Amino acid sequence: MKALVIDGSTALGFLMSDEQAPGALDALDALERGIPTFVPAHWPLDVANGLLMAERRKRATQADVTEALHVVLSLPIEIDRDTTRHVAGETTGLARQYGLTIYDAAYLELAMRRGATLATSDHELARAAKKAGVGLL
Repeated sequence: MKALVIDGSTALGFLMSDEQAPGALDALDALERGIPTFVPAHWPLDVANGLLMAERRKRATQADVTEALHVVLSLPIEIDRDTTRHVAGETTGLARQYGLTIYDAAYLELAMRRGATLATSDHELARAAKKAGVGLL
C-alpha cells in the first residue's frame, strides 16, 4: 500500500473503544508505520460529529470526546486542500454514479486521485470503491 485514505467511520472505529473493528485498527497501524494518509477537507468535521453523537447517546463522555479530538488533530494525516476543487466535477459524478452522498464520494474521489487504498466501514462506500477499482483496507 503506497497511500491510504481513511473515512470518518474508520477514525471512529479506532477512537471509540466499543467500535474497534479490525479494519480500523489496521488503518491506525498503517498510520503508525508511516504510510502517507490523506483525508478530504470535511474529515475533521465528520469525525467530530460522530464523536459528539456518541456523547449524546451516552457512549462517550465529554472528556472522552475532547481527548479523542486532540488525538485526531495530532495524527500524521494530510488534509487534502483540493477536495472542493473536485466537487463540481469528479465528486458529484461519483456520487451520482454510485448513489453516494457528496461526503462519501469525496473519500472515493480522493482515493482515486491519490492512487490510495480506502479504509471504510461504510458498506455503500466500500461497494462503490470496489466497482471503481479502488483497493480497500
